[in-house]
Amino acid sequence: MIALPIVGVSAVDLTWRSSELSTEQTLSRQIGGADARLNTTSFGSPVYQNPSGDRYEPVGGYRDFDPSKAKHENVPVSSLLPPGAQALQDSHGSAKVRTTHGLLDTDLREVDTASPLVEGMLTLKRGRLPAAAGEVIATDSFLKESGFSVGSELTPRGATRSYRIVGAYELPSALNTPQIIAPPRTLLGPLDRALTQAGAQGLGVDDTFLVKVGGDGFTWNMVRAANAKGFLAVSRTVSLHPPADSDIPLYAQQRKEGSADDYDGSSARAVELTVLATVVGLAMLEICLLAGPAFAVGARRSARQLGLVGANGGDRRHIRAIVLSGGLVIGAASAVVGTALGVALTVGLRPVLEEYLGLRWGGFEVRPLELAAVALVAVLTGLLAAIVPAVTASRQTVLASLTGRRGVRGANRVLPVIGIVAIAAGAALALYGALSGMGTLVVAGGSALAELGVVALTPTLVGLFGRAGRWLPLSPRLALRDAVRNRGRTAPAVAAVLAAVAGTVAVATYQHSKDLQARHEYVASLPAGAGMLTNREDDRSRDVPAARQALAKEFSLAVRADVDRVVVGKPSCDAYSTEPGCGRLEIIKPPENRCPLYESKNGSSDFSPERLRALRKDWRCKEQQYMQPRDTVVADENLLTVLGVSDPGAVAALRSGQAVSFDRRNVKADKITLRVVTDDGQEQGTPWAGDDPKGVDKVFPVHQTPDTVTGYGIEVVLPPGAVRAAGLGTAPFGTYFTLAEKPTSAQRQALAAGIDRIGIDAPVKIEEGYQGRDSLEILALTIFAGLVTIGAAGIATGLAQADAGADLKTLAAVGAPPRVRRTLSGFQCGVVALMGVALGTAAGLLPAAGLRLTERHALEGLISHSGSDQVAYVPFAVPWETLGGLLVLVPLGAAVLAALVTRSSGALARRATG
Repeated sequence: MIALPIVGVSAVDLTWRSSELSTEQTLSRQIGGADARLNTTSFGSPVYQNPSGDRYEPVGGYRDFDPSKAKHENVPVSSLLPPGAQALQDSHGSAKVRTTHGLLDTDLREVDTASPLVEGMLTLKRGRLPAAAGEVIATDSFLKESGFSVGSELTPRGATRSYRIVGAYELPSALNTPQIIAPPRTLLGPLDRALTQAGAQGLGVDDTFLVKVGGDGFTWNMVRAANAKGFLAVSRTVSLHPPADSDIPLYAQQRKEGSADDYDGSSARAVELTVLATVVGLAMLEICLLAGPAFAVGARRSARQLGLVGANGGDRRHIRAIVLSGGLVIGAASAVVGTALGVALTVGLRPVLEEYLGLRWGGFEVRPLELAAVALVAVLTGLLAAIVPAVTASRQTVLASLTGRRGVRGANRVLPVIGIVAIAAGAALALYGALSGMGTLVVAGGSALAELGVVALTPTLVGLFGRAGRWLPLSPRLALRDAVRNRGRTAPAVAAVLAAVAGTVAVATYQHSKDLQARHEYVASLPAGAGMLTNREDDRSRDVPAARQALAKEFSLAVRADVDRVVVGKPSCDAYSTEPGCGRLEIIKPPENRCPLYESKNGSSDFSPERLRALRKDWRCKEQQYMQPRDTVVADENLLTVLGVSDPGAVAALRSGQAVSFDRRNVKADKITLRVVTDDGQEQGTPWAGDDPKGVDKVFPVHQTPDTVTGYGIEVVLPPGAVRAAGLGTAPFGTYFTLAEKPTSAQRQALAAGIDRIGIDAPVKIEEGYQGRDSLEILALTIFAGLVTIGAAGIATGLAQADAGADLKTLAAVGAPPRVRRTLSGFQCGVVALMGVALGTAAGLLPAAGLRLTERHALEGLISHSGSDQVAYVPFAVPWETLGGLLVLVPLGAAVLAALVTRSSGALARRATG
């Protein structure tokens, strides 16, 4: 009971410390044997960075940064390095690779793996390094997911040649990354040219450079010089010997803008230590509550030996010392056994833990002081658990100990008062933390204090349960009155069950309430039962018809609406690509229909609270609830049927060649304007200032649907004839459909396999309403609470049987049926379990209510700040099914189990009369 938590804690400590890498180890995996790694940013302008290179900003901050003015100069890396320096290019890209199962998203990389600068960045496991064109090495993760092995050949999608895998390697800090590496200029360049020649989108390549400068390494001054040219740098020298904060321009800029972080992390560490101390304290309390009755059982069974100690001159101090020594010995043994098992478990499971964490440890690090602290907790827990049994045993008279009789001790009058005060203070603190916005930590602290108060009040509450005995049959009445009369052994077991059940109820109630809120906030993407197949890769539009046929083959469709997209520029361009030859189509709202909030440069800060509230109610500022991959599509009237549009005017409009609009903000005088933005106007206009991009306008006659009709995120439907008449091209995009029959799991898998064989990323979504999550955490916590309940109730039952041994022998002597012993034992166990579960259920509702109040207060603050008149919906709902299972099934299971494991008869003996 004590050793098991020590096994877990020591294993967690060893795993945590072993997985923490030193700065040198981290650098070795990031930059290998180089002095620094250089790479450009997306800003295309000078930047400021922190010493580790993981945080950076454009010079002047984000507020004054204008992407349209970025120069994106092609600065050679050699200009940043001193004469004689080495530079090794390390290029990265991403593409789908054909595997034995279909297509796999894979990182593609080109680097000279034989260079000393790469040493430490990867570990070769099998085979050899690639040496010629057409050879690659692959990570173990890629080989596992793809079904390939060393010696197999792979082909990236769109490539004109295959590549042989000559070796397997791993990335020590990214074990789960599917990646392949080829020699420089043998993979990324040829694949990019093949894709471009086939009319597909080219391969985006990110070039970084490993540099070796010698001497003092890549210094902070060199890092700042690289920043001035738009480069980021991860430097070994700077990471190992960082400059003072006053010499870091990024920190000064962030302090000036009021966005400086807590660099020393002291406040975060204080919160972590507080949470850790609270968790450890509650865990110790739980163990003490469970182990205390177990020590009491041992002390009760050793009552005669303890009585003999008193009869031979021992006083109360000696009795207490004997019982406490037992707790000390058990705690020490648990510490040794638990720590040893924790170390052995961590060593044995190291490969599994590394795979689970996704990184190789830098070594197996054992910190003796931390393990000693964990062991000390075990010793202290054993000692604390033995205190109450030791005091109780020392108060027994010598005569009572030798004869097996028990004296009558009055109830403690101070403990209930302390419990009531703690409950009131904890509830008040949790309520204050929820309503004052002080956060969940205060709510958790108040809830923990209130739970401790309930634990202190448990003996009194157990006594109140005894009043229900008058309405019970004989066996449960005897069990209940026995539990009430012997609160010294009943209360700790009930409190242990209470603590475990309270945590389960709190988590279950909180998650049930969150689930109810998510169900309320859920927005359907289509009418119920409708579905869509949409293409995510614009450069694979030619494969969409095959995907449509696969859909029609596997699913039973009632209505099928094939949907196209408008093409501006090259068909392979993404919707918002800024590459040469690409463009996009934008809906241009009439100026009088635009929301002033979205047109203002500073947003809501330009308006008074009254004006802000008025604008939130303005029809022009209505927020879009629905999301679709495209707001403008080309389709016929079948799409309206799928969307559930009942407006006959919309159907007639599409048939007559008119567009259909679902958002009246886009329409003026029955016309809608779509602007064709080509690469000449891509960088024109600043969206945050309300400027429109430059382009050629296409005006279409349009039918506006009533406000009660929704397009589920689609704003405009264009008929194919009108698009052709406007001189615009189209490309297949997807299919919207309704089902004649709900597809089975086999049909869904067959469709997924068919689309996978086609080689297109085209997910299929069917609107099935809100789907709640089946929480494994709730199931695990419920099982844990049940085990704790059965264990604690079993300990209490064992102690009751030890106390009632003489009475049970008397029952057997007078001819009581054998089932009486089993029945009484079962009810004794069930009564303890039921009391603990009932009290734990009540105690667990407080933290859940406090957390929900905290979230409601925060949401109301956000709504008030935005000027909206929306009502915050943060419900508090009790999961009656979970509580019913805890209140009925767990006590019933504990009672049945106790009855089954209890012997139906005991040895007859003469009852003591002295």
